[in-house]
Amino acid sequence: MKYSKYSAVIVGSGISGLFCALKIAQQIKLPEGLLVITKSNFGESNSRYAQGGIVGVMNNNTDDSVDLHVKDTLRAGAGLSDEETVRFISENSDEVINDLINFGVEFDRDENGNIAYTLEGAHSVRRILHAGGDATGSVIEKTLCRRTKENPNIDIQEDSIVTELLINNDSECKGLITYNSLTNEYQTIYSSAIILATGGLGQIYKYTTNPTVATGDGLALAYNAGAILQDMEFVQFHPTALCIEGARKRFLISESVRGEGAKLVDKNGVAFMDEYSELKELAPRDVVTRAIYDRMHATDSDKVFLDATGIPAEKLAKRFPTISKVCKKYEIDISTTPIPVAPAAHYMMGGIKTTLEGRTSIRGLYAIGECASTGLHGANRLASNSLLECVVSAHELANYLSFVNLVPPRKIDENIKHTIDSYSIPMSDEDFDVESLKLELEEIMWEYAGILRSEESLLKGLDLIFALKQKFDRKTKCLNKSEYEFRNMMTVAQLIIKSALKRRESRGAHYRIDCQELYPEAIHNCIIKGQGEPSFVK
Repeated sequence: MKYSKYSAVIVGSGISGLFCALKIAQQIKLPEGLLVITKSNFGESNSRYAQGGIVGVMNNNTDDSVDLHVKDTLRAGAGLSDEETVRFISENSDEVINDLINFGVEFDRDENGNIAYTLEGAHSVRRILHAGGDATGSVIEKTLCRRTKENPNIDIQEDSIVTELLINNDSECKGLITYNSLTNEYQTIYSSAIILATGGLGQIYKYTTNPTVATGDGLALAYNAGAILQDMEFVQFHPTALCIEGARKRFLISESVRGEGAKLVDKNGVAFMDEYSELKELAPRDVVTRAIYDRMHATDSDKVFLDATGIPAEKLAKRFPTISKVCKKYEIDISTTPIPVAPAAHYMMGGIKTTLEGRTSIRGLYAIGECASTGLHGANRLASNSLLECVVSAHELANYLSFVNLVPPRKIDENIKHTIDSYSIPMSDEDFDVESLKLELEEIMWEYAGILRSEESLLKGLDLIFALKQKFDRKTKCLNKSEYEFRNMMTVAQLIIKSALKRRESRGAHYRIDCQELYPEAIHNCIIKGQGEPSFVK
């Protein structure tokens, strides 16, 4: 086992992790340096694939205001968004977006050189900044990757999955253990500031817009370490993902396409959104998703169509170059042919319960980005609020850590020593067919804990996952990265189902066909690891 120490360690190389790394390196003296760990290639993340844009209540946008953005976010969040958090993030959007611009991010501009804004579902005005037409996440990610690599105070470690957090006898996080998938080696890294920026969990579902790295690792790590997780039942299904026969990964068709005027039609060419919401195509995502799902069943089809043919071809080509290119691979010209679409798992709105600056219930452990639950998104994330939350929380965490003495632990106690020693214990070399097990889990979650849920379906899903656990007997060390990912996927899948069973109402993205009424007041589900089973806490 190798050993090292750092002033701070960031797990994940998406936008939240990299922005945080750059802000920390910019303003904090780091005697032991800063490390960014990624389990895949540097920069591979959910945020790289974000298309639509990033919300910004910019000082030069006279059509918008913080109050208006707060109102839209609270309405979409269906009563579970924290108004103080929403307002703080909105108020700080202009500053962090200008930070991104200063780091070199080039947002799209109009013919007069002013920042261009687009409209998305449930937004009352145009306030979404975009880059590269429909490649906002990629443009921001590549810019931050370049700046991070250029920074001499930041080390980067690729192909390393974090297997466990090091928690001492006082329930403080003092480091972590990683497994390198190329060298097959473990490493213990000591630090008094461990920052989880590990993204989402879309891979636990059969159909998802997420890349293969989105396996819920940070959520499982935090849960197993004893941190409180919040609102795990709220998984957002994006209504419009490219539906090609035989493809499990569904390429995202940005909400911005609807914002620019595209219409949803069924297989018979009939527009249907006016039957479900007065906002039609620009209704909140949960409403559009269920409307599409209902229409698919009503017409006995596995898809509907997004008709963008009413948008001028020149505008489509300039505004949506990535979508146009991907659709063209499947011989779909989006200027003349409607796009086949269907819902797919997209974003985790719950997660590790944190403060605005990323503090968790465990001292020394922080979480930012999609794996964190700040109270912004509530029961249904407002489009493009996610990237804004990433940078605001990362910015605030960097500010908070500037007042913290970032000195790695000089000695370890028995609890940490016992954790490290467990990795030297011989393990079974049984080679599980993990890819088949993953496919089973994805089918279970899509079928029994997906867009529509009930007590019967959720209990069935839980039973099936328990049976999967019996097939996969890895309680401590695993054989490879794929096994660690699968173990994490099973952990978060169980937490989603347990939380969905507890919430006996339909709110936002969590829709119970057997409990369609709302609770009289909005409450959060907070869950923590008990004696082998999850326990709910107030």
